[in-house]
Amino acid sequence: MAPQPAPLNYFNYFTEIEEHFQHERGTGLFLLSPLDWALIESWKSADVPLEAVLRGITIAFENWRSKKSRTQKVNGLAWCAQVVMDEAARMKDGLTDTPSRAPAEAPFTLDELRNYLTDASTRLSAAGPVMGDVRTGVESVLAEIETHYGQLEPLEQRLTVLEEKMIATARAALGESDLLLGRQELEAHLRPYRSRMSGPQLAMLEKQYLDRWILEHHRLSRLSLFYVR
Repeated sequence: MAPQPAPLNYFNYFTEIEEHFQHERGTGLFLLSPLDWALIESWKSADVPLEAVLRGITIAFENWRSKKSRTQKVNGLAWCAQVVMDEAARMKDGLTDTPSRAPAEAPFTLDELRNYLTDASTRLSAAGPVMGDVRTGVESVLAEIETHYGQLEPLEQRLTVLEEKMIATARAALGESDLLLGRQELEAHLRPYRSRMSGPQLAMLEKQYLDRWILEHHRLSRLSLFYVR
């Protein structure tokens, strides 16, 4: 049975999906892979409703449990990808109920937000002058953090712009051999799931995975409020 409608908080997207997948899989200690996180990012970027993702995960596991022979264990979110997109389409067409959404309140404290952005600024400083403009933007936010804490959605938009600029700058700073290594790692993770996804889904997932890989390569942290944990 699909999850019952319940208030969902805008900034709990990643946490809600991670916990729901672990619950359905029945293994609370299961850690999501870099590919899993990239897939969640691709859903968020495509504005896939959180409700559709949770329903899709539940239905995918119900389908798996109904099989007489279960030779393969569900070891990644990509296994649920097509069902999630089907549920998103059904929701868009009004074929499923849409749960009420809680206001976009912060699931983190002001101090947690300040520490998160301070760490990001420190990492940007370590990256050198090439990240100067992004660092200046983050420090500007920190200077008025109390005000921003009361207006989270505009802050998320501002931080997303800075994050996109940071990723583009980091990508441009990488050599051809480094980018090739990132793509090889992506392919190794993605190969088992290619047949389960459409071309557009794969393209978005590849972008999100490589964005994560590039930031990790440069030891940079995300700026979006979805990663304040």
